[in-house]
Amino acid sequence: MEISKYLRDHSRTIMGKQQLIVGSVAKALEIIPRQICDNAGLDATDVLNKLRMRHAQGDLWCGVDVESEGVQDNMKKFVWEPSLVKTNALSSAIDAACLILSVDETVRNPQSEVSHSPLNSNLTRTQADKQAQQAGPPMPRGAAQRAMRGRGRGRGR
Repeated sequence: MEISKYLRDHSRTIMGKQQLIVGSVAKALEIIPRQICDNAGLDATDVLNKLRMRHAQGDLWCGVDVESEGVQDNMKKFVWEPSLVKTNALSSAIDAACLILSVDETVRNPQSEVSHSPLNSNLTRTQADKQAQQAGPPMPRGAAQRAMRGRGRGRGR
């Protein structure tokens, strides 16, 4: 949850599509405590709100407590996770997402990039391209993959 909080705060400092990418990763990391709550039969919304509140107050080691059906300080309860396992899991997940996005980028249909909304139905292809450019600069090819690439042990890079 602390990594999610950090990424969410960091995403607010970034502009463009990269902000959405980092925000989506932060949101995806919140699935872990939600799944723990679901598996234990707890009210996930209530527990996640308490967890967010404790992390906002600076409680770095706060996590889900299935025994008391709430949140607890995991460091005091001796619930530890090896950082290497977390690093490798996050790196693998980001690599998988980047692979899916790169395949999606190569199979993209150019006709689907033109907006078909009623407001833009009378725009020509050139006008639609100009309108898209005004929305912001496109992200360079492979930028998301480079931004999220793991730099930990065992990567061979």
